[in-house]
Amino acid sequence: MRLVLAIVICLLVGCTHESEKAPPVPTAKSVTFDHGHPGLARVLGEVSDGFGMIDYKAIKDDPATLEAYLKQSASVPRKQFDGWAKPQRMAFLLNVYNATTLKLMADHHPVETIKEIGGLRRVWDLKVVRLFGEKISLGHLEHELIRKLFQSPSVHFALVCGSRGCPPLRKEPYTAEKLEAQFAEQAKRFLRDKDKNHVDVDKKILYLSPIFYWFREDFGKTDADIIAMAAAHMGEVERQALAKGGYSLKYTEFDWRANTAAEK
Repeated sequence: MRLVLAIVICLLVGCTHESEKAPPVPTAKSVTFDHGHPGLARVLGEVSDGFGMIDYKAIKDDPATLEAYLKQSASVPRKQFDGWAKPQRMAFLLNVYNATTLKLMADHHPVETIKEIGGLRRVWDLKVVRLFGEKISLGHLEHELIRKLFQSPSVHFALVCGSRGCPPLRKEPYTAEKLEAQFAEQAKRFLRDKDKNHVDVDKKILYLSPIFYWFREDFGKTDADIIAMAAAHMGEVERQALAKGGYSLKYTEFDWRANTAAEK
């Protein structure tokens, strides 16, 4: 009975998870921030294989560089952020999301899936993101900031959720100067991954990642809109097949297994 009561209380008012214990980072009126994101660049160059698998053990064994980057990002005041150009703001928030996910996965390494981390609560509801002098959840960062501020389907090819079903994590951070090229490459790589997205020419079915179902309002109003958007980033054979029309849309199964690289 006590266990049931504890679960109910946690669900209603929330329980503090170990990942939420780090205090917010104070902000100043203005801070010096390098939009090349060099700290994160060092981490990604060392732990990402560029194809989607991450060496979380390396981060867990040496977390200092990633933690320094997260603290520096967290110290940026909202007013300063609001004064940046749109590509700078977008790259900043995408990098904070991915870097926070890296820390979360590394802190709990090894896990079979990121969903294990939340316990009684969804992991995306944990207040683990330190930003603008406060703490928010990954879900809030994604839905209330990134998606609302930028209203771009491209962000779904950039955000990485610690799972094999996600787009691959790049070996470099997102930067304002490269952002559009990075988005285009991410969309191409993701949509040409036949484990996640593929065309059945015989049955005239386009199979897409569930990401296109979960966030379908970001990709198009109709199935035809979504098919056209996906086709634009697929290979020539797939594009030609889909251009003939008559295709229906179905979704593949999302792979929630942790995108953990084999230990060296």
